Amino acid sequence: MTTKISNRDHARTVADAVLYEGYLLYPYRGTSSKNQSRWQFGVVGPPGAAESGAGEDSTIAAEFLVDGARALNLVVRFLQLQHRRAERELSTGDFEAVDELTTPAGSWLTWDEAVEREVSLGPIALDGLTRTSPITAPAGTDIEPVHPGRLVRERCEVRGEVTVSSEPDDGMLRVSIRVNNIGATATGKRDAIARSMIGSHIIADVVGGRFVSLLEPPPAAVDAVSRCRQHRCFPVLAGPGGTHDVLLISPIILYDHPEVAAQSTTALYDCTEIDEILTLRVMTMTDEEKAQARATDPRAAHIIDQCDSMSPEAMARLHGTLRDPRLSPSPARLLPEVPEGTDWWDPLADNAVRPEIDAVLVNGTPVARGSRVRLRPRRNADAQDIFVAGKTARVTSVHEDVEGNRHVGVVVDDDPAADLHDWYGRYLYFSPDEIEPLLS
Repeated sequence: MTTKISNRDHARTVADAVLYEGYLLYPYRGTSSKNQSRWQFGVVGPPGAAESGAGEDSTIAAEFLVDGARALNLVVRFLQLQHRRAERELSTGDFEAVDELTTPAGSWLTWDEAVEREVSLGPIALDGLTRTSPITAPAGTDIEPVHPGRLVRERCEVRGEVTVSSEPDDGMLRVSIRVNNIGATATGKRDAIARSMIGSHIIADVVGGRFVSLLEPPPAAVDAVSRCRQHRCFPVLAGPGGTHDVLLISPIILYDHPEVAAQSTTALYDCTEIDEILTLRVMTMTDEEKAQARATDPRAAHIIDQCDSMSPEAMARLHGTLRDPRLSPSPARLLPEVPEGTDWWDPLADNAVRPEIDAVLVNGTPVARGSRVRLRPRRNADAQDIFVAGKTARVTSVHEDVEGNRHVGVVVDDDPAADLHDWYGRYLYFSPDEIEPLLS
């Protein structure tokens, strides 16, 4: 039981990053143009929102495989919009809405916040029956006095449902999960987002058995995996590496066993930025800009405070981590290898690596420039992988990066522009486990 709790907590750390990704972007001010259009990921809108152009699709759905499991536990998580209206008190005792309310303790903007919502379901038996459970986030109004005015926070009711079904597939079970927003039809953009489930995702764990990776399935599960269909989300294994009992169904494309870097101690809500650069940017903001960020959202205020108080040691950790590529567990090594005892940054190591003549062993066969291979993409990194799967190709170079990963550059045989790609040096790259050597 301790292991299960640990694995789910591990998944929840990543899920929290998914939940708030894009919530608020640098420079963290509501007046910034990039923060005028929000809620980029996992928005499940009310019926009619997508069709009318007022909001997002009303459904997310995923299929995945379980092996030997009897039941599932699910946690459905999302954000509910909470509109915060700043109001100034008049001499008559009435209140009027304002864009910004200045108080002795600081300023407050009229702004859209969010409230975390979480619905736990299970155990749900995987017996072939279809089960539907309600998801509700209640409406509400909260009033907070802040002299000389008040903050009025209002939430609209959000109504949804989650449907779970299962069926046998190649000796395993293919499980289908669908989350629907079943509220009233959207009447406009403002109404649509107010009744949407934002940042929607699901954490699942199995009762007995294990989840099957959809990204790197075992050979016996490849056909069944190909029959799994996804709509606006994708399931990945979410516990620590090597575990198969927790799944994260995410609206953001992730890899199996995703992790938040240990060096990243402050949620910055923008994974497209490097933490170190973003932190330095925050530190260089003027006092007026920081005050505007604090007036926008309590989470923005927390970012400003965390960056301002960051120690030199914490900042140094953000700069990155050096890893010795010779400690890589990968069995595929460059031939010839970098001389024993030579650090990767040593010029001798650089001279020892020559992509145009280096080779890598694949199933016991040396693969180097001129080798012919068949492409077997396993990671489905992009649509290109689907287009070239099963095609033959000619190897142009073999590389090893500083983390010890190997990459084989190829030109696809039946590509009409193959000669041009070779001339420009514009190659497709695959890992050694994604290619199959062909005998001459």
